[in-house]
Amino acid sequence: MNKEDIDILTDKLAGLIVQSSRIVVFTGAGISTESGIPDFRGPDGIWTKFDPEEFTIQHFLSSEENRKKHWVLFAQGGLTVNAEPNSAHYAIAELEKLNKLDCIITQNVDNLHQKAGNSLHKVLELHGNMRRVVCLGCGKVYPNEEIMLRLKAEEVPECEDCQGILKPDAVFFGEQLPQQVLDNAIQRSRSCDLFIVIGSTLVVYPAAYMPVYARDAGAKLAIINLTSTPMDRDATVLINNMAGETMAAVLEKVKRIMKN
Repeated sequence: MNKEDIDILTDKLAGLIVQSSRIVVFTGAGISTESGIPDFRGPDGIWTKFDPEEFTIQHFLSSEENRKKHWVLFAQGGLTVNAEPNSAHYAIAELEKLNKLDCIITQNVDNLHQKAGNSLHKVLELHGNMRRVVCLGCGKVYPNEEIMLRLKAEEVPECEDCQGILKPDAVFFGEQLPQQVLDNAIQRSRSCDLFIVIGSTLVVYPAAYMPVYARDAGAKLAIINLTSTPMDRDATVLINNMAGETMAAVLEKVKRIMKN
């Protein structure tokens, strides 16, 4: 996509944002790869290095040996990289400051929206958050950094309160999405007036139903992604470009329009 086309399309998206009052932003791995976090399904993604079967909840719970192997993968696999938000994350945080953002629905587990400045209650994490660790026994939540330190001193960390199994607070294969978060995401999708997809190929369900709910309820749809998605034909604005570059340009134009 050439610069002239991108300029026209970012103008159009900026106009839609200014006209809208209940914007839902939906983010996938493509926004976080620009922060150095590996995706899962790409040519150099995590599943090219590790067997997805190692990440099923059944495998994790089946034995201490399996949990030990998982924690090693968890610590060394790039999922806990100390990444920083990029221009796209900061642009979305600016949408909240401009009172345009209803919520973010994210497939990502990296905590970068919160790190960029979005309010905790604005971020709906469909697949959980790898920056937290939860006890499956008593529900106590630990910061990821604490568990990483404990991994250096013990083979398999356990809950200090109840000696229960600790697990990264992300959805494993074989687990249901958190129902309350999913229900909230569906309701927000159905009540927004603009739904912006950033960095998702929209092939992982049930998350990929969210833009369908928005479209069917009459919301306008914008998609920013490097590759095609199944919903490209439904998009009012379709931008095949990097998320950070695109959203930075869009927000600059939004602020200019709102200032005039």
